[in-house]
Order: sequence, then C-alpha cells, then structure tokens
Amino acid sequence: MRVRSVTLLLAVIVLTAWGQCLAAGTDQQFKLKPGARGNLCLNCHDSFKEKMARKVIHTPLKKKECSGCHNPHTSSHGKMLASSTTTVCSLCHASMISAKPRSVHKVVADGGCMKCHDPHSSNYKNSLVKEGKALCFNCHKPLGEKLAKVKYKHAPVESNCLTCHQVHSSDKGPALLKSETNVLCLGCHQSNKPLFMKKHMNYPVSKALCTGCHNPHGSDSPGLLHKNVHSPVAKRMCNQCHMEATSATPLKVKTEGIGLCRGCHNDMVNKTFDKNRVHWPLLSKKGCLACHNPHASEDKGLLREPMAQLCYKCHDDTMRRQQKNISKHEPVTEGRCGECHDPHSSNFLFLTKKDHKFDLCLNCHDWGRHSAHPIGEKSVDPRNKNLSLGCVSCHRSHGTENKKMFFYKTTTEVCVQCHEKLTR
Repeated sequence: MRVRSVTLLLAVIVLTAWGQCLAAGTDQQFKLKPGARGNLCLNCHDSFKEKMARKVIHTPLKKKECSGCHNPHTSSHGKMLASSTTTVCSLCHASMISAKPRSVHKVVADGGCMKCHDPHSSNYKNSLVKEGKALCFNCHKPLGEKLAKVKYKHAPVESNCLTCHQVHSSDKGPALLKSETNVLCLGCHQSNKPLFMKKHMNYPVSKALCTGCHNPHGSDSPGLLHKNVHSPVAKRMCNQCHMEATSATPLKVKTEGIGLCRGCHNDMVNKTFDKNRVHWPLLSKKGCLACHNPHASEDKGLLREPMAQLCYKCHDDTMRRQQKNISKHEPVTEGRCGECHDPHSSNFLFLTKKDHKFDLCLNCHDWGRHSAHPIGEKSVDPRNKNLSLGCVSCHRSHGTENKKMFFYKTTTEVCVQCHEKLTR
C-alpha cells in the first residue's frame, strides 16, 4: 500500500514538473515577456472574457496556453491554427477511435470535432455545443423531424441517444451501438416474461433481430412496429412462413429462397420469370430477401432500406460517378431507380421498363416527340450500323461531368462524333 502511495506521489510530481517545463518552453520559444503567456492574447481578444465565464473551459484556454492550438505569428491554416481543423484536435486527443472499431462516427472519422464540441468553452459537459439529443439532431435532422411527429416514441430516444449509442466509435455493434442489437434490446425488454411471449406468439424472438419488425426510435404503430408490415406478421400468422412455435426449430422457414415467397406471390413470380432478363439477386440463395425484409420495413414494398441505398450497395460504381457529375439525372440523384428500371425482370437491356435508347425517355421528356434530329429505329448510327440513333447516343442516362448529360465537353465535340466532315 505504501509503495503504491509513493508511486502515485512521484507521478504527480513528474507531471507537474513536465507541465511547468512546457510552459517555460513556450515562453522561450516565442520569447514572451515575463507573465505575458495567455494574458497577452486576452488583451486583444476581449470577447474571451465571456467564454472564460462558462462552466466548462478547454484545458489549454483554462491554462491560458493559446499556443497549444494556435501559432501566434503565422499559419497556413485558418484561425492561425497549428494544424488543420481536421487534425489539430488529434494532437492531444489521439485515442478517440478505438484500435479495432466495428463502427465509427463519420464526423469523427472526418475530423469534424468542432461540429459537436466548442474548442474554447461551453456550458455543457465535454464542451459540447448543445446538450443531449438536440446535438445529435443537428446532423440527423430528418430523424429528429420524423420523431417529433410520430405517435409512439422509444423512451431511451426521448431521454438520450447515448443510452444505446457510443459517441465516437463502437467495438461491439453496428451504427455505433453499445452492443449487438438484440443484446442491447434484451437489456431492458426481458423476453421470458409471459406478456412478452404472448405478444410474440410464443416464438423465441430473443434469437431473432428485433429491428426486423420494430423501429428502435419511434413509430405511429403500437409496439413501435415499422410503417409497412408484411401481411402474415400483421395477422399474427408467423407459422405461414416459419415452423410452429412448439417445434424443435421454430424460427426455421418452411422453404428456402424464392420458393417460400411463391406460395403467396405466385402470379408475380411467374410474370417475373416469363421475361428475358432476371435481376440476379432473385436467382441467388437469398432470393427475394436480398432486397426485401420479410417482416416489416419503413420503406414501401418492404425494402430493406431506401431504394437508393439498397441499389447502390451493389451498383456502387453508379453512386461514385454521381459525385463527379455536373449534370445529374433527377431520378438517379433522388434514388428513384424504379422510375426507369424494373427491379425484378425485363425484356430490355439494363432491366429498363422500355427500350432505353428512346422509348423510355419519352415517359418524362415530351420534347423527344418533336426532336429535329433524326432519331428512332429507322435512324442508323453512322458509327455502328448495327445500332439505331437514340437519346443515349449523345446523352448518358445517369449524368456526366459535362453539361446536358453529354458524353463530351462541348456540343461541337458531341456532333462531330458522327458528322466528321464538320470537324475543325
């Protein structure tokens, strides 16, 4: 015990001496006048008197060590910072993200510390710019607006987002959750209680994913069910797809893949496979479940997530291209992939609902009917006699880095691809 006390005392002495050396080093580095450190800055920056009066003051400012973050003479960075705004905090706070995180807060990964923290002082703990969920909804505004309107709100969300989420990163769960989804839910909702079991038709749902049916934030439906509920679930007919609750394998489905869905959606499946081209996920082992949630969803058609996010999980090249595009096609940027494509099957290339070269565009663009340029099946593309001229001969349907979704920078460059005689 005595050895431990002596060790702690020595540590305090060393740290104190180190702090004094740093202070002295700063004075020598910038050749400050005696007693000028910190006070010299505050003589001009008198607005800091108000900042110094707040409850929580950032340690460098509290010690009047402005040069801990700023260079007093010159800098390549704004506010005369010693480093860029994305890295200056990490000079001291290097361990905000764990060594092997499962999920990381994007704002932290991007070095946007000051979106949540005031670098000088605050009236809130940890120098936060706002307190509780009000801070989170600064960025997660759509979620905040939605929760303000829903009829049923999850109690933890009402009190503090940090009941379930970590702030900077999480080693144990996705989406910054403190642990796996079900482990987190079962911390409050005991699955062995009679009422809980009755509500879930005596199925051992503690082994399933709670968010497959429930919205963890809030909902207009009792029990925090998602907005759109699959008919068998709404009718409490779990055994329509799963084995009986009393069986040895109650959560097992009666048939794997698309065969299970076909039991109810037979006409739709027949129409799908009657076409020339089928979307490959339907042919995979997951079948319909590659895109759809079998229980409930916030999105129309029981999609696992909004269409744009869902499609871009596989078609990420299209998403990356959008970031470069100057001229953008609205259906693409708004995530309305189903506006042009059939998500199940089609008789046309690229799974479009109509021929992508011309007919498809006419659904929205009336000017296509009176274009002065020869276009349509009878107009042969001079570059390739096997092709006809259509909208996509000059325009890229998902957008390009050029105006009017052209393949080339100028109108002239587009035209001379066919009209070579006019090249200058």
